Amino acid sequence: MMNEFCKGGGCTAKLGPGILDKVLKMIPKKADPKLLVGFDHSDDAAVYQLTDELAVVQTLDFFPPMVEDPYLFGKIAATNALSDIYAMGGEVKTALNIVCFPESMDANILGQILLGGNEKVTEAGGVLAGGHSINDVDVKYGLSVMGTIHPKRILENNHCKEGDLLLLTKPLGVGIVMTASRMKAVSEEAFDQAVESMTTLNKYAAEIFKKYGIHACTDITGFGLLVHLGEMLGENFSAEVWTSQIPYIRACEDYVEEFYITAAGQRNRNHIGAQVAFENCSFAMEEILFDPQTSGGLLVAIPENEVKKALKEIEALGLDCGIIGRVTEKKEKKIYVLK
Repeated sequence: MMNEFCKGGGCTAKLGPGILDKVLKMIPKKADPKLLVGFDHSDDAAVYQLTDELAVVQTLDFFPPMVEDPYLFGKIAATNALSDIYAMGGEVKTALNIVCFPESMDANILGQILLGGNEKVTEAGGVLAGGHSINDVDVKYGLSVMGTIHPKRILENNHCKEGDLLLLTKPLGVGIVMTASRMKAVSEEAFDQAVESMTTLNKYAAEIFKKYGIHACTDITGFGLLVHLGEMLGENFSAEVWTSQIPYIRACEDYVEEFYITAAGQRNRNHIGAQVAFENCSFAMEEILFDPQTSGGLLVAIPENEVKKALKEIEALGLDCGIIGRVTEKKEKKIYVLK
């Protein structure tokens, strides 16, 4: 069983946002006008301009397994890594495997992981072009992905506008469900819902959003909805989040009551909690909003006059989704969570 070699799986294994903020501030930023998107605003991927009409989008992501099935783990890890290209509005071109694997384990397990990853790269329309592996005590897998985009069609995560509505394309709660799974307490229905979400490429939602005037876009991963939303708002805006409209895996409420929650969720709470005002919000919903997502959905800021048409198309993809809030003028708190 792969999980015997792992201390935490999926995006719950990420370092906390507070640590990363501190470390990244120490790194000097090289001035290069062709680097259109770097790590200045915690965006999803880097974008480097090659010509007036072509830029490359570059990202990487890898983590330990959160499921027992190696083929399924490969699919989830690849779907998660590919997501950053879609969050920027790009198209996937090539991918490289990133592998950490104990030589003492059955190599057939690694083969299944790589087959699962290759399946999702192929579905994305990309080509798996190689990779790098090292002998390690833990299993870890992911991808380095390269995509392309027109320099004037980049979807950055921090260009929202006052009055924009916030549309989320996948349900929350994956981290909580996977924690319950590790404790052998998860229902088959909840597990299947989480797996369907984690293995659904954001490619299809991204293709829909290209038809509309999206102002900002990000994918929800290890920092949870509220931290990623905080990054989208920057220093100029606040937002309302409407809990009655949040799509989430319903069993999560029961799992939170049993304290099947993650350390990463608590790090997210510690990082942005002081900037969030909760009004008539249950503890379970708070945890769902802080919950780290593995291969989560896209969160977009979209003009109000376009959101209903976009939502109708997103709903047709089959996953729970919803209009979850609104960007407002800057207020005392960054985020107001309302019932």
